[in-house]
Formats: sequence, C-alpha cells, structure tokens
Amino acid sequence: MQSSLPSGGGRTPKAAAKYAKPLVFLLAALALSSATNIGASAAGTLSDIVETLFGEDTQTVDIIILLTVLTLLPSIVMMLTGFTRIVIVLSFIRSGLGMQQTPPNQVIVGLALFLTLFVMSPVVTEVYENAYTPYSDGLIGQDEFFERAMAPTREFMLSQTYKTDMSFFIGLSGEAIEDEQSIPNRVLIPAFLTSEIKHAFEIGFFIYIPFVVLDMVVSSTLMAMGMMMLPPAMISLPFKVLLFVMVDGWQLVMGSLVKSFY
Repeated sequence: MQSSLPSGGGRTPKAAAKYAKPLVFLLAALALSSATNIGASAAGTLSDIVETLFGEDTQTVDIIILLTVLTLLPSIVMMLTGFTRIVIVLSFIRSGLGMQQTPPNQVIVGLALFLTLFVMSPVVTEVYENAYTPYSDGLIGQDEFFERAMAPTREFMLSQTYKTDMSFFIGLSGEAIEDEQSIPNRVLIPAFLTSEIKHAFEIGFFIYIPFVVLDMVVSSTLMAMGMMMLPPAMISLPFKVLLFVMVDGWQLVMGSLVKSFY
C-alpha cells in the first residue's frame, strides 16, 4: 500500500502531472463505461463512432474524453469511489460536535476529495501502468484501454460491497449472474453506493456515542443545579471541542476512514 503511493517530499509539477494524467483517464474510462451500461459492445460502438468521425486523430479523441470527464466528474466521484463514505462520516463529526457551519461545507468536501484520492491512489497507479501507458504508446486500442481501466475499479467496488446488497440488486435485476466478473455495472454501482452509506452510518454511530454521553452528563448536571433555562448544548459545546482536540480526533477519524477501505 505504502509503496504504491507517491512520496510527499520534493514533489515537482512534472511528478504531479504523472499521477494527474492517469487519474483523468481513469475518470474518463469510468464515465464512458458507466454511461453506456458498461459493456464491451458499448465501448466498441463508441470506438467505431469516434473512428468514423475523426479517423485516427487520437488528439481529438483525447479532447472529447476530457470534456466528457469534466461533465460527469461529480457523478463519477460520488458513485465509483470512496467519496460517499468519507463525506458522510465527516458530516457526522460536525453534527456530533453541534457546530452547523464549522468546518464549512467547502472544507468538508475538499478534505473528502483529497482523502478519496489518497484511498484510490493504488487504483490510479494500476490504471496508469496497465492502461494509460500502453494506450499512449500505441500498444493497445481504445476498447482494451477502457477494459483495463475499469478492471481495478470494479475490483475495488466489489471488495467494498456487502454480499447482501449485491444479492438484493441482483434479485431486482432478474438476471442470472454466474460470477462476480459478469455482474453488470448497473447492478454493481447501486449495490456499492448502498454499502458505502451503510459503512458511513456504522462509523458515524460510534462517533456519536462519546458526544451523546457528554451531552447527557452536562444536561444532568444543569438539572441538578436547578439551571433549567440554560441550554445544555451551549455548555457542552466547548467541552466536546476540547475533548475532540485532546484525543486528536481528526487524525483518529481520518486514520480509521482510510483503514476501513482495506
């Protein structure tokens, strides 16, 4: 795991571009494959259309892929990565602390995006080495590029999906599926999203427990002192913030989030 992540020190723009480029093409492959019901025939149809319109002009094709990625990027990040689990858990923390606007939504989403990139970095690296590099060198075609780019992403989603959720959506689809590799993305993606929400709520439950206990202690103390008109939330807020800071809560939560994917 650690060996597949880029090192933090002395990172140059050229090194950053090395990992940004495969990420863009990974998202492009996911977007195009998901939008066309993810099948080899759909990818082949797209390839035939592009070749008919533009011939062998791969630069034009790359521009089309990039524009498609920019359009579908929010949906891709939410549906096919660990972003959903991470952003829900971070929202649980803010709600548990009792602060509605701190940290702001922009900070929560930004932190969730970078944690998602951290978690997905092994997948991005595999796509770069096995799909993008051969494609950019002209060793494989567009169809094979899509297939190789989707393979590690599907493997990630399958590893994070509960079997009960998968069985439920397979039953709803009414299809006879023999093994995991034959599961269509229209079944895999909703099952994966449902499992991610379940994971997030399970983690959020344990995050809420110490905050609820502290609220109960403060409320009981105020009631025993006869201070009925004083809002307990106003008194418990600084104690909850102090407790969270003393135990280094952000580091604990982010560490637990990252480890929950492995």
